[in-house]
Amino acid sequence: MLEAVPQHLIGADGHPLVGLPTPPAAGVRRMFAGGRVWHRRPLVVGREATRTSRILTSRETEGRSGHLRFVTVRHEYVQDDELAVRDDHEIVYRPERPDSAPLIGCTGAPGDSGAAGRGTSLRVDPVLLFRFSALTYNAHRIHYDRDHARTEGFDDLVIHGPLQAVLMAEDLRTRGCELLGKVFSYRLLAPAVGPQTIWARRPGNGGQTDVEVATGEGSVSASGALAEPDQSDLPGLQPA
Repeated sequence: MLEAVPQHLIGADGHPLVGLPTPPAAGVRRMFAGGRVWHRRPLVVGREATRTSRILTSRETEGRSGHLRFVTVRHEYVQDDELAVRDDHEIVYRPERPDSAPLIGCTGAPGDSGAAGRGTSLRVDPVLLFRFSALTYNAHRIHYDRDHARTEGFDDLVIHGPLQAVLMAEDLRTRGCELLGKVFSYRLLAPAVGPQTIWARRPGNGGQTDVEVATGEGSVSASGALAEPDQSDLPGLQPA
């Protein structure tokens, strides 16, 4: 259920000029900040399903880099008249990067083993980033165009936030955690930049359903947790 935006409606940075979330204003950078996904029931491959998207919340704040706007977009997938998946994406709109600002450096190198021996590893290279961009219809050029990535403030290609979320979910699954019926929430804490091996692992002081991503240099770029649905989910339930 990917939205194939026509080429003439794609902006210079690779973002669509239409649809949800709203396109960035001139000079504004748009980045993925995190999400929350509830797998209520399995989606059956080959059977018709419907996705409905809407803006759930929008808030503005002041950060170290200037004015920030956070927008949460809710995608709901319904199959056989029942809600199957609710997927919330949080998008942040950031101010234009000053020309004098230093680039965000690489967080690892291709030969790094990262936090070897712990968790679930993934070796990330430009080919993997390109293929994940194609798989998810994500044309944002920071993931496959080094020259453009530098114009947005990164010293190399940026590892997708959703790719790190998938890796964290896979690590939870390999630990024996059941994802179906649960809510997986995750946050992107810092950019993971450049080809390297990243690791999803249980934090040192975390519980069985906590997870984080460590970059090749050992810094934490994302964190997540698996939990039961809360009261805010219940009004959206439909009779089974």
